[in-house]
Amino acid sequence: METHTLPCVLMRAGTSRGPFFLRDWLPEDEQLRDEVLIGAIGASDLLQVDGVGGGNSLTSKVAIVSRSSEPGCAVDYLFAQVGVGQRSVDTRPNCGNMLAGVVPFAIEQGLVEAQDGETTVRVFNVNTRSRIDVTVLTPNGRIRYDGQTSIDGVAGTAAPIRLNFLDAWGAITGSLFPTGRRIDHIDGVALTCIDAAMPLMIVQAAELGLSGREAPAELDANRALLDRLEQLRRAAGELMGLGDVSTSVIPKPVIVSPGDDVNSIRSRYFTPRRCHASHAVTGAIGVATAFALPGTVASGDPAPQGVRGIAVLHPQGRIEVEVAVHGEGQHARIERAALVRTARKILQGELHLPDYVFSRPLCADTNGDKPMLTMKKLTPPVLAAALAAAASAAFAYPDKTITLVVPTAAGGGNDAMARTIAQKLGPLLGQNIIIDNRAGANGSIASEFVARATPDGHTLFFGYIATHSMNPALQKLRYDPVNDYEPIGLVGYSPTLMVATAKAPIKDVKDLVAQLKAKPDSYSYASAGNGTAPHFAAELFLLNAGVKMTGIPYKGSAPAVSDTIGGQTQFMFPSLFTALPHVKTGKLRALAIAGPKRVSYLPDVPTLKEAGVDGVDVMQWYGLFAPAKTPKAIVDQINKALNQVLNDKELVKRIEDHGADVETSTPEQLSALVKSELAKWKRVVAQAKLTAD
Repeated sequence: METHTLPCVLMRAGTSRGPFFLRDWLPEDEQLRDEVLIGAIGASDLLQVDGVGGGNSLTSKVAIVSRSSEPGCAVDYLFAQVGVGQRSVDTRPNCGNMLAGVVPFAIEQGLVEAQDGETTVRVFNVNTRSRIDVTVLTPNGRIRYDGQTSIDGVAGTAAPIRLNFLDAWGAITGSLFPTGRRIDHIDGVALTCIDAAMPLMIVQAAELGLSGREAPAELDANRALLDRLEQLRRAAGELMGLGDVSTSVIPKPVIVSPGDDVNSIRSRYFTPRRCHASHAVTGAIGVATAFALPGTVASGDPAPQGVRGIAVLHPQGRIEVEVAVHGEGQHARIERAALVRTARKILQGELHLPDYVFSRPLCADTNGDKPMLTMKKLTPPVLAAALAAAASAAFAYPDKTITLVVPTAAGGGNDAMARTIAQKLGPLLGQNIIIDNRAGANGSIASEFVARATPDGHTLFFGYIATHSMNPALQKLRYDPVNDYEPIGLVGYSPTLMVATAKAPIKDVKDLVAQLKAKPDSYSYASAGNGTAPHFAAELFLLNAGVKMTGIPYKGSAPAVSDTIGGQTQFMFPSLFTALPHVKTGKLRALAIAGPKRVSYLPDVPTLKEAGVDGVDVMQWYGLFAPAKTPKAIVDQINKALNQVLNDKELVKRIEDHGADVETSTPEQLSALVKSELAKWKRVVAQAKLTAD
C-alpha cells in the first residue's frame, strides 16, 4: 500500500486539539486538501482510530496557517471542522480555541519574528474575515508554553495567550442580529439569532423545560431535545440568511440560564448535534455579547457603558470574557472582546496517509478523458508538481477571471493606466480582468499579496518604480522585488512634475526656494507615501535646493493630489500622467519637470535644472508582473498580448494624452530594468541619507 507524507504539528489549543499545517504543506486543490484533512483526522469512523482525531468534534479540528496579505495583519488562519464518522470538512465557522495555537505555531515556523518578553500578532481569520490580536509570552524571543495560567477543561497550567477580537460582529452574515430582530419566535419558542464571532441560536433553558444545569451526557441522551434543537436550528439558519444548514455546523445552538451573579450567565453549547464538554471560545464571545446587550433572550441586568467582565459558565468551569460596550440601550454596541486561553505543542513530524483516503485514483485516467493527479508521495514539492502538471494538461490558460492588483488607491494615475490596459488585455486573453486596489504601506501590501499568490497567471501585478526599486531601496520589506516576481513586460514611462496648489503664494521655483530659505518649513508637500516616487523626488529637491519643507505621506497619489488641490498641502511631485488632467483644468500649477528635459505636453514648463535646482531626475516607469514560478509559457503568452495592447493606437493616444509614453519590452528587458533601478535608488538613498521616517 502506497503512503503519502506531509509535515504536521499536533497541538492542544484551548479546550480543542488538532493538527496544524502551513498552507504550503497542503494541496491548493480544495477537494484534494479536504481529503488530506479527512485522512489526517480519520473522520470516516466514529472513533477516528485511523487518524489523529479523538472521536468527537473538539478533537476533529484543523488549523491552516500562512502569511497574511490583509492590510495590517501578519498571519492568516483558516479553520476547518472535520466530520466525526462522516467524510466532511466545513470551513464556514471559526474556532477560537484553535486560534490560541496559531501564533505559537506561526512563530516556530518562521512566519512571525518574536519579540523579547511578549509578542502581539494581528491574525486574520479567513473563515469570518475578522481580525484578532493575539498576545503570547516570548522571553528571549522564543515562544513559551509553560506557565501558571489554568483554564477550565484542561489539566495543569500553561503560559497565558490573550485573544482580543476586534471585529467579529456580523462577520459571517454581515449583521450582528441577522434577522433584524433581537428576539425571534420559531414554533412557539423565543430565541435570539446572533452573529458574534460565531453565528448562534440562543434559547432560554426554561423554554425547553430544562434547568440549564444539565450535564452534557444528560443532554446528549435526550433524543427528543436534540431533534427539537436541530429543527429550531435549521429554521434559524434560514432566517439568518445561511440557507439550508442541514449539512453545516452553523449556526450553533446554545441553551442559556441565569448565572451565579449579575455578571455571569450559564451556557450549554452544542457543536451542533452534541453538547460541548466545556465551551467554544467563539461561542463564549457570542453568549457574552448577547448578555451585555439589551433585548435578547440572554440579556443580563443593564450596566453602564465601558469595559465589563462577563463569566460564561460551562460544564467544566467558566470562561471570563472582557467586553467593551459603547453606547446605551438599543444603541449599545460591542467594540471588542478579549479572553485568555493556553496552548501546548504535543508532537511535530510527518503525517502518513494511505491511498484509500482519496476518493479518486492518483493515476492517469484510462478512459481518455482529463488525466487525474499522479503522485508517489504527498510531499509539498511533488504535490505541487503533480498539481501543476494536472492543471496544465486539463486546462488552457486562462480558465478563470484574472485579477490585476494595483498597489495604489482607485482614482490615481496607476489605477487609471491599469484599468485602461485591462479593458483591452482581457478580451485578448479570453477572460475578464478585474482590478483589485490594495493601497497601503507604500505599495507593500499589494506587493506582498502578489508575491504569495498562486503562480498560475490568474493574479497579476501592476508594479512600478516605487514597488520594485524605490521602496525596497529605502527599507527592508517582506518581499523581494527581484526574486519574488516574474517580470512580464514594460508598460511605459512618465516624467515627474512639480506642482503647486493653484492659490500657492509663489511666482516660481526660485521664489519658493527663497521663501523656504527665509522661513523653513513654511510650506508642506504631499506624497503618495514614504518610499514612493513623489516622496523621493520631493526629498531630492529639498536636498539639492538646501531647504526644508514638511512632508505629509498619503495612502496613494489620489488622496495626495486631492489635498494639494484643496490647499491642505501646497506642493507635490506626482507623475505627469497623474497631474496633467488637473494642470489642464487649472486646479494645479505646473512649476517644473523633475527630469532631464522639457515635455511636449507642457513646453513652457522648465526643468528643475533650468529653474536652478540640479540633481532631481525621477522618471517613473510601470510594468506588469506575476508571482515567481509562474510558468514561462504563461508569462510569454501574457507578454505577447500586452505588447499587442500597447500597440493599439487608441489606447496609446489615451495614455499619451495623460502625459505618459508607452513602451513595450520582453520579460528579460523588464527584469534588467528592475535590477538596474534598484541599484540606482540604493545609491541615492545612501548618498542622500534618506530614511523611511
